[in-house]
Amino acid sequence: MPEQITPTHTRALGFGCGAVALAVLISLASWIVHNAQSTDYATVAPEKRARQVFRFSQEAYDALGFGAGAGSTFSAGFCYDNGPLGVEDKTVDGAYRLSHEWALDHVPESQAVPGLRRLSRRLAEEGWKISDYRAGGAGADAELFVQRDGGDERMWFTWYADREYFDGGASVPCAYVPGPRTDSVGSWDPDSALASLPEPVLGPSPAR
Repeated sequence: MPEQITPTHTRALGFGCGAVALAVLISLASWIVHNAQSTDYATVAPEKRARQVFRFSQEAYDALGFGAGAGSTFSAGFCYDNGPLGVEDKTVDGAYRLSHEWALDHVPESQAVPGLRRLSRRLAEEGWKISDYRAGGAGADAELFVQRDGGDERMWFTWYADREYFDGGASVPCAYVPGPRTDSVGSWDPDSALASLPEPVLGPSPAR
């Protein structure tokens, strides 16, 4: 005759199942919170975002210590709504993420490697989190990736040893453009946020 489970064992079994279910629910809730992205962006004119992101690039460029000007440009990308469960991938009408990218040729190792080392220390002191850093040198490429504000503010820098080519960039948090949130053809194009922006000019800051 099979052994009967006593009431004490039954209560213990029920408690165990309940604890497991609770742990699963907590894990699921944590996963949703971690993966769901808020679309409650601020409304910010592209000109203001451009000043912010260009300032990041300018300060980094000065820390690198390059003596020549670099070619640079603004770009705008989509912002995404991944839904309440964090599994969707929808673009958000009227929202844009502004970036500034630049590049410079003929950067020797003697400038690139110590410049990037100096920049990494400065950014860490200013509260940026270093996501990746390769010092480079002796023919190896160098790179630095940093982020701040939960990853909404980012900067990246790469030096290619074989070409003596250095590029970098910065991006700032998503924002809504002021006014209507669709363009004239009824579908949002973040490049429309660039229409009022002047061509950026990046180079060494004037001596004070």
